[in-house]
Amino acid sequence: MLVVTLLGTGSPIPDPHRAGPATLIQGGKENYLVDAGRGVLMRLAAVGGSINTISAVLLTHLHSDHITDLNDIITSSWILNRPGDRTQTKPLQVVGPPGTREVIAGIISSLSLDISYRMAHHDVLTGPPEINIIEIEDGAVNLGGQVRIRVAATDHRPVEPTIGFRFDYEKEAVVVAGDTVPCPGLDELCKGADALVHTAMRKDIIGNLPNQPMARDILSYHSSVEEASQTAARAEMDTLILTHYIPTFPPDGGDDWMKIAAQHFSGSIELGNDLHRVEIHKP
Repeated sequence: MLVVTLLGTGSPIPDPHRAGPATLIQGGKENYLVDAGRGVLMRLAAVGGSINTISAVLLTHLHSDHITDLNDIITSSWILNRPGDRTQTKPLQVVGPPGTREVIAGIISSLSLDISYRMAHHDVLTGPPEINIIEIEDGAVNLGGQVRIRVAATDHRPVEPTIGFRFDYEKEAVVVAGDTVPCPGLDELCKGADALVHTAMRKDIIGNLPNQPMARDILSYHSSVEEASQTAARAEMDTLILTHYIPTFPPDGGDDWMKIAAQHFSGSIELGNDLHRVEIHKP
């Protein structure tokens, strides 16, 4: 069985009810965090997890709202993730598109004073944060676990490269798409999978906002609810899980989103508040 938990379902606009984009994928004893939006570790704590339980952090792309709290993840992993000898930190594993190393180097640079303060105060901190980084645009990612992970290119131009992830465990497969329009790479990842986690936008709402040219700009590189549903339908999936709602809707709302999706996808449609959990399993 694979378990999908929507840790953060919000947009770049701060929302008191929704954290930034982040999705937890669990298979067996492995836990994969896809994207690191605002408040991600707080939401992870709310489901009983911690940075100590994360097998790897996977980044779909390097837009700020998807990596806002990567600095918190790096610092927390460095300080708290000590599985044995308390002087030995478990390295943080990060997988992302090309550019990830540059972003993380910038984060470490911004934390340099904090790192020096903590190392001066705590003898067990014998070096700066240790991070293993894999940059990839396409192909398999070998992290040594039982969950098989595959990457393919998505289309969020002018943000590039961007990637989606497929997780296969036992009989189930789940695809997680970041921000993207429909594209061949995502279709290829979805073939034969059971569920798709897809960001979605109400283009009918955003496109009609008065005097908001920047809002209308984003229409060209996000999938609408209709397009996300059609992607899942093309792959004949069982389940579509919508997240990263633009614009966000009130807690326990979204009935209109469901109705739109159902016009294009006949399977199970899931959306909801932060911490919404979906179990993917075949009999």
